[in-house]
This record gives sequence, structure tokens and C-alpha cells, in this order.
Amino acid sequence: MTFMENTSEVNVFIFTGLTDDPELYIPLFIMVTLIYLITLVGNLGIVALISWDSCLHTPMYFFLRNLSLVDFGLSSTIIPKVMTGLLTGDMVISYNGCATQLFFFGGFAAIESYMLAFMAYDRHAAVCRPLHYTTIMTSKIGAYMASGGYIWGFLSSSIFIGSIFSLSFCRSNVVHHFFCDIPPLLVLSCSEIHITESIIFIIGSLNVSLPFLIIFFSYLFIFITVLKIHSANGRQKAFSTCASHLTAVFIFYGTVIFMYFRPSSSHSMDSDKMVSLFYTTVIPMLNPIIYSLRNKEVKNAFRKAVRGQRLQFDQPF
Repeated sequence: MTFMENTSEVNVFIFTGLTDDPELYIPLFIMVTLIYLITLVGNLGIVALISWDSCLHTPMYFFLRNLSLVDFGLSSTIIPKVMTGLLTGDMVISYNGCATQLFFFGGFAAIESYMLAFMAYDRHAAVCRPLHYTTIMTSKIGAYMASGGYIWGFLSSSIFIGSIFSLSFCRSNVVHHFFCDIPPLLVLSCSEIHITESIIFIIGSLNVSLPFLIIFFSYLFIFITVLKIHSANGRQKAFSTCASHLTAVFIFYGTVIFMYFRPSSSHSMDSDKMVSLFYTTVIPMLNPIIYSLRNKEVKNAFRKAVRGQRLQFDQPF
């Protein structure tokens, strides 16, 4: 029983993994495991701090909590299977397992893009319209925005899955990657993939360009507003509220642009694997570190937790 009805002769897929050298399996396993543990502790720690400290019950931290959940989900979709393969040499994934992995990977990646956009809009409202901020970014609006991001993220991923796994895979079952990603799967198809590629391009472009435009124009208006502030301390305070988010945006979109907007001639299997490893492991690990190091409220909440002070639990949304 396959994930979708098709004429595929493939029941399992075999990954080529991160490297062909067995001597590197254990060092890579140790490195990936360490990164994954830091990712789990960092992102789940952010979720716990925001949930338990009432001082962080604001729209900005609501979106940050969701971003941390998405980073946790994105990393957990890919890395445990990579760790298993490096430790045991088991590079096989079932047909249904491949579809499931790609579904969650595509969904979480799209949601992360929209969460970064929502956070930019929140900063725009806070800096450009501070007197109306509480009416612009209410709890209900924040919940609607986040829910819309989740719904569209997994809906778009479902469209990806429907278009890809309706194809026939009869050329080979060897995926030249360490997880089920769209490009290496399309290479294996013996069906006509023009329509599938068009669907993926349109939806993928939407999931990147629309959030990017929201971020771009949000910060354009923020910079215009900040430049009108005569006080140097006021400008610094306004910029400081955006520093962590801007850092996360540059890392995320810088990686996406490097991965998907380079000339095809500059692509290589090894470099694509390393870039994929970066955005599936390193970025989810870096986000909580960025927000912890550059955010006073998060650091204060962490200090209170370390000191053992009782944090008030409240559900803001």
C-alpha cells in the first residue's frame, strides 16, 4: 500500500548519505548529534520560557515561540534519520516514509518563512505605529496569522506531495541526498515532470517571495521611521528591537538564495548536501541562540529560571 496510487515500481528509497567514506560516519554522527541536542534544548527552552514567564506574553514572543516549535519540527523531521544512518549504516527509507518526511519538511520550511514575515510585520507595527500597536496586533490577530501560516504551509506541502508522488519511479531508487528532497526525487522519475515542476515552482516561489516582500517592506518603513527619530538613544532602541529578527532573516534567506538561486552550472552534489545540512540543522540551532544572546527579555527570563524563581503560567493566545 503506497502513500498515493501510482504505477511506481519503487517500494523503498536508498540515500547516498552525507559522505561515501565510512571512516567519517562516527565523527559526523557525533557532530550531528551534538547539533541536534543543542537544537532541542535551545528551541524547547525558548518555548518553555515564553510559556511560563508572563513578561513574555506579547505578540512578538508568541511568534518566536511558534518559530521555535517550527525549528524543532524541521530539525526532528530530518536529523534522527540521518543519525540512524550514520550510526548503523541503514540508509533505507520506505516509500511512505519518504513521502511523510518530505511532507513535514516542506510544511515546516514554508511555515518558518511565514513566521519570519509575521515577526517583521509585528516589529513594523511596534516601531512605526506604537500608539496603535495594541489594537493592530491583538491576541486574536496573532492567532489568526499563525494559524494561517500553519494551514497554508502544510496545504502547500500537500500539493507538493500530491504532484511528486503521483509520478512513477522506475529508473532507480537511489536518492543522491541524505533525506527526501524534491530535486533528487524528480531525477528518479520516469514520468513527464513538466507540470509537476511548474506546480513546485509556482508554490515554492509564492512561499519565498510573499514572506520576503512582507519582510522587505516592513523593514523599509521601519528604517524610514527610525531615521526620523532625532534622539540617538531612540534610534538605537528602535534598531535593537529588530536586531535578533534581522539576523535570523539574513541567515535563513541567505541560505535559501544560495541554494536555489545560483546558476545551475555552479551546483554540485557535495555542496548542495552541505547547504542542506546547514538549513536543516544549523539554522534551527542558531535561532534560539540568536534570540537569547541579543534579547534582554529572554535573558532576564532565563536568569529567573536559573535562580529558581517561580514563573507565572499564563496562556496569552
